[in-house]
Amino acid sequence: MPNQSDSREVWVFVEQEQGRIAGVSLELLAKGQELAQKLNSRVCGLLFGHQVSDLAHTAIHHGADCVLLADHPELEVYRTLPYARVISDLVRERRPHIFLLGATPIGRDLAPRVASSVRAGLTADCTDLQIGDYVSKKDKQVYQDLLYQIRPAFGGNIIATIVNPRLRPQMATVREGVMRHNGPDEMRQGIIEEVAPIFKESDFRLKVLSRETREPSVNLKGAPVVVAGGAGVGSQEGFELVRELAHLLGGEVGASRAAVDAGYTSREHQVGQTGTTVRPRLYVAAGISGAVQHRAGMQESAKIIAINADPHAPIFQVAHYKIVGDVAKVLPMIIKALREKTK
Repeated sequence: MPNQSDSREVWVFVEQEQGRIAGVSLELLAKGQELAQKLNSRVCGLLFGHQVSDLAHTAIHHGADCVLLADHPELEVYRTLPYARVISDLVRERRPHIFLLGATPIGRDLAPRVASSVRAGLTADCTDLQIGDYVSKKDKQVYQDLLYQIRPAFGGNIIATIVNPRLRPQMATVREGVMRHNGPDEMRQGIIEEVAPIFKESDFRLKVLSRETREPSVNLKGAPVVVAGGAGVGSQEGFELVRELAHLLGGEVGASRAAVDAGYTSREHQVGQTGTTVRPRLYVAAGISGAVQHRAGMQESAKIIAINADPHAPIFQVAHYKIVGDVAKVLPMIIKALREKTK
């Protein structure tokens, strides 16, 4: 493919590990399709690894119109320098309009390295992405079809919309679970283009001697019910009521950042912008005030029940059912009613 200095393509880094594509990459492919349609363009997935050609078809089924496949033994295990080298070379050659990566440990390592190499801007941990225009306040110049990169800012007190009028690509990372994904379309067709990576000796300063992986013990993202506790539960003993209610409802235990910082539970239970984004059928927020970062991670739940002693708590702005009261008194009443109902 020739150099496309005016490309309007939307690129998505299709992160894979041990032959399995990361969920956030599939979500970004779907979101990329939405953005590309507004740009009258296409979505291009970047798939790197070794013996991963079959995954290219998976990427196409989930929204990619084309896949740039770099299949090489040196790309089997993620290392920053080889991956960044290949991506940076492709970006400089083809100049995509937008480049999206998941806000995973790999994405957070790779995105700033690439952005620095190609001298592009980068917005981290976006909660929404849209296409729109921007008028410069300085010279009144109109920039069309920019990527609106939307995320909480200033400690979560505001929602900021960030634009990059002049530099390309417009880069952003997005947390898993933020973008909706409707599943694969097995009938979708696309183009698979193999690219030959070119490395330098300095790219292999790091050697991988061994790898150890651990599956998470908490599945907040896939849970149909999440019962989350915040600082308002007051103590470790108070948080046990959250666990008991979650067990009765057959759900997972969630927590606000304040509850995690207080030591009531581990960080893998954290819901929100700096934790996990969830969309359960039922979300119970017990003693959670509802900071912007937390609401960004749970407000699209089907039904939200909020329990808080403060009638003006921000969590009530998104709750479907609001209980104003002391968590230490309300939770035992709910637990008692559920136990009596199941007798």
